[in-house]
Amino acid sequence: MKNILLVIITLQLFIFDLKSQEWIVPDDKKSKLSTFPFDDITRKAGEKLFSVNCMSCHGTPGKGNFLNLVPPPGDPATEKIQRNSDGEIFYKITTGRGQMPSFKSVLSSPEIWNIISYLRSFNKTYQQQVMAVITSSAYPGADIGLFLLFNSSDSTVILRASATKGNSTVPVTGAEVKLLIHRTFGLLTVDEAKTTDKNGMATFRLPDNLPGDTSGNIMVSARFVNEELFGSSTKDTSLCAGIKTIPVNLVADRAMWNNVRKAPVWLILTYSLGLLTALGFIFYVLMKLRDIFIVGETLSSEKPSKEK
Repeated sequence: MKNILLVIITLQLFIFDLKSQEWIVPDDKKSKLSTFPFDDITRKAGEKLFSVNCMSCHGTPGKGNFLNLVPPPGDPATEKIQRNSDGEIFYKITTGRGQMPSFKSVLSSPEIWNIISYLRSFNKTYQQQVMAVITSSAYPGADIGLFLLFNSSDSTVILRASATKGNSTVPVTGAEVKLLIHRTFGLLTVDEAKTTDKNGMATFRLPDNLPGDTSGNIMVSARFVNEELFGSSTKDTSLCAGIKTIPVNLVADRAMWNNVRKAPVWLILTYSLGLLTALGFIFYVLMKLRDIFIVGETLSSEKPSKEK
């Protein structure tokens, strides 16, 4: 009886573990489609993004060289991952789970679709369905557009959202929008999310002393918070809103690994003293081992003479 009970408990735990590893995507997210068709350009762009953000865990698609994690990341070229809809893959990349991070603040929606475009190139039976225009339940059939303008007098970025249908253009009102700045490692959220006013405008304040490139330019990205309602329209543009920054060579002025002339004196002395101490300790240990060896040899030679 005890053995039967133990088997039942084990089976239940096994089934629970399998269910816990399932990644259930909400039904309203499964049907999400790309607003542009996949082609060689999107696949190449997706391949670059995949190699930077995904390859370290998932490995090279089709090679099965993904990391040995629990749960396993899996090979994106396998049928298990390819049977996911485009919307499911988009949702999983965006939200993340467990050891897989969320890329919502790292990659824009078009960049995630480019990655999906690359992954689908390993599925010979895949046929893409495209959302021909960015539709919005708030503005049915309209193309939603975002426009950005930098106001240097008070360091603010003014966003304007509009919906165009035919020859008519109206402001997108009551839409929650956010502004992000492209950094070396992902995207930096600027200010808090704003809601567009009756003119479709929203204003974001940039942080002080924001570093830019050598000309002071920064790359910013604007998008809707509620993409299901207003569409996945994204606006990426370069604004001259930062401080001119000249890249600095980290080893140009001083570095212990560069040369002695550029290293601080206190660092040279500390390093040298530590190195001499370590060498002295090693030498001391070797001498003690030598003494132990000599004592052992002496005792071994004296023992036979006493026995005689």
